[in-house]
Amino acid sequence: MAYSSRVFYTNKLDASFSSRSPPPTPYYGSSAAASHSRGVIIWRRSALMLCALLLLTCVYLLHCLTGVTSSGDPRCTTSTTSESSSSSPVRRAPSAGREELDSAGGYRLLLRAGGGGGAHRRKRLLQKWVDVDQEDDDVYYGGASVESLDVSPRLRTTGAAAGGSRLSLLLQQGGDQGAMQTQKLPQAIIIGVKKGGTRALLEFLRVHPDIRAVGAEPHFFDRNYDHGLEWYRELMPKTLEGQITMEKTPSYFVTREAPARISAMSRDTKVIVVVRDPVTRAISDYTQTLSKKPDIPSFESLTFRNRTTGLIDTSWSAIQIGIYAKHLDNWLQYFPMEQILFVSGERLISDPAGELGRVQDFLGLKRIITDKHFYFNQTKGFPCLKKAEGSSKPHCLGKTKGRTHPNIDPEVVQRLRDFYRPFNMKFYQMTGRIFGWDD
Repeated sequence: MAYSSRVFYTNKLDASFSSRSPPPTPYYGSSAAASHSRGVIIWRRSALMLCALLLLTCVYLLHCLTGVTSSGDPRCTTSTTSESSSSSPVRRAPSAGREELDSAGGYRLLLRAGGGGGAHRRKRLLQKWVDVDQEDDDVYYGGASVESLDVSPRLRTTGAAAGGSRLSLLLQQGGDQGAMQTQKLPQAIIIGVKKGGTRALLEFLRVHPDIRAVGAEPHFFDRNYDHGLEWYRELMPKTLEGQITMEKTPSYFVTREAPARISAMSRDTKVIVVVRDPVTRAISDYTQTLSKKPDIPSFESLTFRNRTTGLIDTSWSAIQIGIYAKHLDNWLQYFPMEQILFVSGERLISDPAGELGRVQDFLGLKRIITDKHFYFNQTKGFPCLKKAEGSSKPHCLGKTKGRTHPNIDPEVVQRLRDFYRPFNMKFYQMTGRIFGWDD
């Protein structure tokens, strides 16, 4: 009896012990358990990698926004383009911000300087040029109103030489150079003439590292003068010490009020006039208008008030612009001849380096633009840049250059030459240069 009690008690203890024992440890050698373990490990590693990636992304964005390096990271570049109508390139109200624009049909690294006293480098932009046609002159390489490239909407352009020492310095020293840049009123202006070659001259000059130019025609001294000089200044690109700010608007030469207004801005302003055989210029002017308005009257009917008497209609702008001596008289009332340079449109085609040498001398700049920068395009019949500003590739005149002129009655051409001859002779005397239009 006693033995049976002991056995019963022992069995009861065993049962109690068994009920308190922990469950058996899983055997990880099984395929299901092993798969579960690997999944947990992979999930943990993926989470860690995702966190690391997010952290690196945040650091990288902070780097791009604050410009912590002076060398600049091209991956931080943002492309922003704003195109406006070419017929009125500068009639947008100015606002804060400015960018510097590419030329020559390619892409160029652009530096937006300023802000924070030059302590921080702003975003750099890439902008592609497009070909547009302006009212007053064909656009060479494109440009004009597409230069309203801004993070904030304001027209802003540049003429910095690609690969030039000053642009390289900007890229090397980053935002610190922003404090050295200022917006200045132009020290030199290309004032004319329409269809004379002003766009080609401006784009050739942009190769020079000490010239910065507005690509669009501001038309300040003829159409937008009521906006004031501060508005005009805000259209100008920022320049470094020693750089020259330029703009070109060909209609200034024939605008009666323009000389007095420019002189009031600064009597030291240097003006450049690109002139061309007035007969050829008139035909080129008509050809451009004809390309836009095919239904206009013939060149012959617009040239004469009375075809029978041969009386030339000088009220037609295409004819009036070519009376250079008359317009020059107006300019000489405000500017001495020493501040006016006349560039031959014909020699700008046949000897671009020679004419550019004269311009560089006139502006007091070192002769950097030479024969090595040009080659002649037989198809277009115009000189082209071997390496255009902002591009490592050659670039030639835009599609609006080299239009085929309509056939004009030779008798009409001869009557025009007879009409212009006395004005040309007076112009030669006034400028001290024979352009050879009557040979």
